[in-house]
Amino acid sequence: MPSSPAELPAEDPAADLSEDTDSLTHEERVTPTWTESLARTLSRPFGGPLGEHAQVGRNYFWTALRVILLLAVLTLLAGWVQKSPCIQQYVDDKGVVQLDWRGSRQFTALCYSDTVPLYTAERLDQRGSFPYITSWKDDEGKPTEHVRYMEYPVVTGIFQWLNARVAQGLVALIPGLPMTVIVYFNVTAFWLAFAWLVTVFSVARIARRRMWDAALVAVSPLVVVHAFTNFDTIATAFATAGLLAWARKKPVLAGVLLGLGGAAKLYPLFLLGPLLLLCWRSDRLRAGLTTTASAIGAWVLVNAPIALNPASHTGWKEFFRLNTERNADPDTIYNVLVQWTGWQGFDPGLQQGQPPTVLNTVSSVLFLACCAGVAYVALSARTRPRLAQLGFLVVAAFLLTNKVWSPQYSLWLVPLAVLALPRWKLLLAWMAVDALVWVPRMYFYLGTDNKGLPIDWFLGAVLLRDAAVIGLCVIILREIYHPERDLVRMTGDDPLAGVMDNAPDRQIVTPSRGEPSHRMRPRSDAGDHRSRTPDAV
Repeated sequence: MPSSPAELPAEDPAADLSEDTDSLTHEERVTPTWTESLARTLSRPFGGPLGEHAQVGRNYFWTALRVILLLAVLTLLAGWVQKSPCIQQYVDDKGVVQLDWRGSRQFTALCYSDTVPLYTAERLDQRGSFPYITSWKDDEGKPTEHVRYMEYPVVTGIFQWLNARVAQGLVALIPGLPMTVIVYFNVTAFWLAFAWLVTVFSVARIARRRMWDAALVAVSPLVVVHAFTNFDTIATAFATAGLLAWARKKPVLAGVLLGLGGAAKLYPLFLLGPLLLLCWRSDRLRAGLTTTASAIGAWVLVNAPIALNPASHTGWKEFFRLNTERNADPDTIYNVLVQWTGWQGFDPGLQQGQPPTVLNTVSSVLFLACCAGVAYVALSARTRPRLAQLGFLVVAAFLLTNKVWSPQYSLWLVPLAVLALPRWKLLLAWMAVDALVWVPRMYFYLGTDNKGLPIDWFLGAVLLRDAAVIGLCVIILREIYHPERDLVRMTGDDPLAGVMDNAPDRQIVTPSRGEPSHRMRPRSDAGDHRSRTPDAV
């Protein structure tokens, strides 16, 4: 048995990226305290940067993955504490226990979470109710009266319903528990936290030689603010687990996981487009089609029992109806234009139930145009782009052009950004800006009459966030066309290549005028990260 990492056989950088990381020596791992000034500074209270002759991978318990998961647990605990002011109760003058949202606490304490009001709004508090079957009337007795159902996709809707049943059972079995809605929030938060841990785990396993990059996913400020704002960590867990399965050369499993993610939130299905393009480019289209077919099959199998049941068919369509009929949300560029220019929008004078047809068309066309641009990049770049790079560009394009950008949607970008552009200070700066949009948003909702902020503060923060995301897209595009600047490629090929690993790389589209070819080959001396990897930023 070798006694030190130096005596271990060096691993070929072109080796199968699906192998475990336990056998990597410290020469083969990217050490963030050597490559990132931020990590180097933060390491000083814990002994400073890793020494040149330090033994790596010899600690039985505190592996890199477990440290990263611990950081994620601590961040999620901070996220729960951030929401905790909104799950307090008090006894009113009539002796009735009430949820303490007095004085608009949900806005002043910045603790608002959709989970709390949806417990009653989606009729989850009613025993015997079931999503997509149970209905109710909004604006009852008014000209705008209309029937409502559960507004979320099937996986998310059933997730809420199961948690409600668990919370009600716990309150019935255990005396002294707080209000059922508080128990419901905590049960939901537990599973959302578990889903984010799956996300962190998957990113760490995908990153492989750059495993410590997953720490950015673990400690993201967006997790503190939005892990428990809605139910989006379910989708990120399925999406990143699907990408991990693809990296491990399991196209069917990857498709199933992406399909389940698409049944929770739509965005995991967007990753199929870049995957198919790269498979086409690398002559591995059959594997890409297998993954796509598996994703569609999983989505259909999950949705079919609800969609085909006459009792729930109308309720199943509620998600699609609402997304068709809703107008531009406050967090979008369309609303910024309306508020700052006096423009009436694409569809002025809409009545209840009328869809904003022009806005829907414009946002769809803009997104499809961006997708066409990403496809051109995928097929014209001299070196095959990495899957995470294209995935980030597509999801970012959807958020920037869509008529809805709920604040928790930014969680979708976190794992993709870390895999696509692992520059620590740059990503943390974007995450902080994106998370801070929550502050003017909450104080704008509070209203200026209640000492809230004017809308201009909120709109300015939205534009700053959009500019930050666009900036990340520009840098990713630059690295796609200049892969020698890509930090991930400095230690090997795409860790998400999967079946495309060592596949032929051919250009489908040849630009009339292009940059010189930068064919990236595995380096035989990839371990010298200190001399080769530039600092983040």
